[in-house]
Amino acid sequence: MNASNCLLHNALKKTFLGLALIALASAGFSTFAADKVKIGFVSTLSGPSSALGVDIRDGFQLAVKLNGGKLGGLPAEVLISDDQFKPDVARQLFERNIKRDKVDFMTGVVFSNIMLAALPEALDNKVIYISPNAAPSSMAGKECNPLFFAVSWPNDAYHEAAGALANQRSLKSVYLLAPNYQAGKDSLAGFKRIFKGQIVGENYTKLGQLDYAAELAEIRAAKPQALYIFLPGGMGINFIKQFVSAGLGKETQLLLPGFSADQDVIGPVGPSMAGLFNTAHWSPDFTNPANIKFMAEFRKEYKRTPTLYASQGYDAALLINAAVRDVKGNLDDKEAVRKALRSARFDSVRGPFKFNNNQYPVQNYFVRVVGSDGQGGLINKSFAEPILRNHGDAYAEQCAMR
Repeated sequence: MNASNCLLHNALKKTFLGLALIALASAGFSTFAADKVKIGFVSTLSGPSSALGVDIRDGFQLAVKLNGGKLGGLPAEVLISDDQFKPDVARQLFERNIKRDKVDFMTGVVFSNIMLAALPEALDNKVIYISPNAAPSSMAGKECNPLFFAVSWPNDAYHEAAGALANQRSLKSVYLLAPNYQAGKDSLAGFKRIFKGQIVGENYTKLGQLDYAAELAEIRAAKPQALYIFLPGGMGINFIKQFVSAGLGKETQLLLPGFSADQDVIGPVGPSMAGLFNTAHWSPDFTNPANIKFMAEFRKEYKRTPTLYASQGYDAALLINAAVRDVKGNLDDKEAVRKALRSARFDSVRGPFKFNNNQYPVQNYFVRVVGSDGQGGLINKSFAEPILRNHGDAYAEQCAMR
């Protein structure tokens, strides 16, 4: 090739390259867009509490599938692993996903104690964690972190709503029961923050405990008007069965947080769940378009009714989808990604949703009651007006982020 032809060839190459870059820009992608988005998903997928993690996983995966296997326009690779309900295992899995797999986001953990053990691996390595469930008070206040986002609800919030429900029902005495870990302590603190009556007993059980004979005897002796429990997963299923079997329901009203009266509990416990009141930020009967689509697609895909855990997994994926979309796939710009996440420009299945300054939700909480689904089964039905409206948390003012 002679000199003039070489110059012409180079000029054409530059022209074609320039046109290609213009085409990419006009298509909405930065020249620095990633070729895919990688997500480390660590959750409890085995053991008595596995139903919670399975539902979060299935909700998350459904959102990815409905987006054509993409999030924010990029192919999504979701690396799923089981923490086995063990904090040390979760920490090792976080380290592997972050240091070996080079993920862009971490998500998935169910329980606060497991998340708090593993979370430093993400924060120390500048990886954003999107929490689809665990949202402890410690991360909401002074220890708030720009890389931590809670898509679910502050640990205290369901229980604050339950306290408001107890007040609404003019209850004068309540006994409290929860496992002895961070979320358990937050739960009862939240209830006591709002409830105006007398706490006649308060008991913290072993995390993962399944036999409650001793606790039931103490409750019977205390003779409360109502009992409020925070016992997620298999703990709640076993307790409610034993509560009913002991005949305590005839003399003590049982109040529940939403996850202790959800589909994963209703199924194993059965008809005795009918008529029980609980509080939640989401209900299967919500009529917003996002929830109608979610309910139909989840039932079609998995042949069961989703729990609130599934709704949170679904919303977590939608939040990531919106952020990746808004930064046009440029995942290296962490500050831009964080700002996109904070804006929360997605249609949540729960309806109105926004982040507080501490990156915990501000949202409505409703009273639900377990009733007939019209097909021989039971399902939660929500009251039209929220019992707490646009509710944040008690710790946001301690968070320095603004």
